[in-house]
Amino acid sequence: MKVYKGKILTVNKTDDVKDYLVEDNGRIVFVGKDLPEKYDSEHMVDLGNKALIPSFCDTHQHFASFASFHAGLNVMECSTNEEILQGISDFKPRCTEKIMICFGASPYSVKERRLVSREEIDSVCPDKPVFLVKYDGHACIVNSALLKLVDDKVKNLRGYHKETGEMNQEAFFAVSDYITGSIQIPALIRNMQKAVDYEASKGIGMIHTVSGVGFPMNLDINVEKVFAKSLQHGYQIRVFPQSLDVKVATSRKLPRIGGCFECALDGCFGSHDASMNEPYIDEIAGNGVLYYSDERIIEFCKSANRAGLQIEMHAIGDRAFDQAARAIKAALDDHPRNDHRHGIIHSCLPTEEGMKICREYGIQFPMQIAFDNWKQEPAEYTESILGKERNGRLNPVRSLKELGCVVSFGSDAPCTDPDPIVWMDKAVNHSNPAEAVTIQDALRMCTYNGYWTTFDEKERGSLEEGKIADMVILSDDPYSVRSDEIKKIRVEKLILSGKEYLPQSRSLGGVVMNGLFSGGSF
Repeated sequence: MKVYKGKILTVNKTDDVKDYLVEDNGRIVFVGKDLPEKYDSEHMVDLGNKALIPSFCDTHQHFASFASFHAGLNVMECSTNEEILQGISDFKPRCTEKIMICFGASPYSVKERRLVSREEIDSVCPDKPVFLVKYDGHACIVNSALLKLVDDKVKNLRGYHKETGEMNQEAFFAVSDYITGSIQIPALIRNMQKAVDYEASKGIGMIHTVSGVGFPMNLDINVEKVFAKSLQHGYQIRVFPQSLDVKVATSRKLPRIGGCFECALDGCFGSHDASMNEPYIDEIAGNGVLYYSDERIIEFCKSANRAGLQIEMHAIGDRAFDQAARAIKAALDDHPRNDHRHGIIHSCLPTEEGMKICREYGIQFPMQIAFDNWKQEPAEYTESILGKERNGRLNPVRSLKELGCVVSFGSDAPCTDPDPIVWMDKAVNHSNPAEAVTIQDALRMCTYNGYWTTFDEKERGSLEEGKIADMVILSDDPYSVRSDEIKKIRVEKLILSGKEYLPQSRSLGGVVMNGLFSGGSF
């Protein structure tokens, strides 16, 4: 039993701040202003100027991809293509995998204002296949060694650019399928364990992963489900299969379906293929790409909804957002459900028409507030393709919150680093002040709302009596610091089920045996 004394930010219905919290056998047994005498002799943790909050939840990430990229070469902080090429050259002797995986290239954050080319990568790594993924996870550059392996699979697909080595749209997905199919499961599991430890260091106690990116027979979905059930020290993962085939979820007894890739209704701004109601304003113009007809998506949503599944779909552009809203509405009109918790991922540019549907039908929003004026896709770029008016409506956190719908935050990792402190900072200090929210709202979007999204709020997400003691100690009280100091707050400790989080340590055999035969959640 432990007694915590100090700023206890409960994130309950009224955002109460209490002075004491008592944990016993992994559960919260008391939260209040005055400590009952029966706890006077128990071990006390004095928080001082620190704060105790619920553990964070990342409501949208590509966990297997993040784990693989986290173990590879991250070039997000490079300011020139020369630095990227030097990084590839330096990483090559350390890379033990058959294919070198690199991530984070952006033409908008390097001085050359373009992606590196196949020829340039060949100049520093001609013999080892290189898979350099663009920051948005919707395009890549391949070198000649990798192109030789995949050319027959991609040369007739949309988005194939042999001369530069850039692959986007369907060609990118095909290359990604090839890469994921080449990853060995033991290496993937080791990387996943390291990724969990990293995310735990950020105070994240639960992640929602979208899975299904090209492994034969959706092997990665099975692996993530087994891995989720095998996790030690109270860590939680909820798996969303990225498929339009309902049986992919029901056959695995997963209560949810959706994500990106096959469930992506459009592309993204960085690759100029987010689907728009009005054309882009730059020289490329066009309306982006809507991957499916309304009929196809409505059919999927009706089938999934009738099967009792929770649905989430990727929509970046306003046309895709409208399609998602219409499809979920059609599914619920066909088969009404009171507590479905269907969601539209990203929701970067919602429309008034679509938002009205979302309010009426209770559609929730797993958003990526880290996209707001981020380094890899700065506001000057999005304004150059969208125009000032549309650019000002991006990532409208406050507007969606004021709808009365639930907004939660996720990283879309590996697209952005899983870091809830960044999410709070971006939400409170939004690039459009009219869309900024209070720190109380931001903390709720990082904690309680995330757990609510997958029906976990009865056990986790707020510090209330009877709930599991999943908590984070922060270096400072976010309710008390100035808004410009939020980003300076540090996660000092993650506590799950009342105990300080320890690194994952099971062997491959232990992961498999515990994942197959334990009763863990997924």
